[in-house]
Amino acid sequence: MKSLFHLAYHVTDLHEARKFYGDILGCAEGRSTDTWVDFDFFGHQISLHLGKPFETTNTGHVGDHLVPMPHMGVILPLADWLALADKLQAAGLIFEIPPVIRFAGQPGEQRTMFFRDPSGNPIEVKGFADFETVFAQ
Repeated sequence: MKSLFHLAYHVTDLHEARKFYGDILGCAEGRSTDTWVDFDFFGHQISLHLGKPFETTNTGHVGDHLVPMPHMGVILPLADWLALADKLQAAGLIFEIPPVIRFAGQPGEQRTMFFRDPSGNPIEVKGFADFETVFAQ
């Protein structure tokens, strides 16, 4: 069964959200009203509604990092992750955790990067050379 993930959360400015998710991340815009906008977030649906974003703290212990909690993200094939990392670095995006290899040489080896949208919502993008290893122990 193939399914799509849907996540709705708050942003403080739809214009800034459109610039970030559409222009910087390259997500296609879907339906919208004066108070929300949908995006195709790498094949999944996110709905950004005007409001107060959720509170986050850097308390998630993962490898050598404290990551923002809660956060949302996506897992990309490694080639797509590398291309996005290059694009975001060229755009001058400020990273919470810059592009890095996590769990090198171990089961579940992955690339990861953390950044925030203009409203402060934390986003993680992971890259895997082989999706069969996403849940490897």
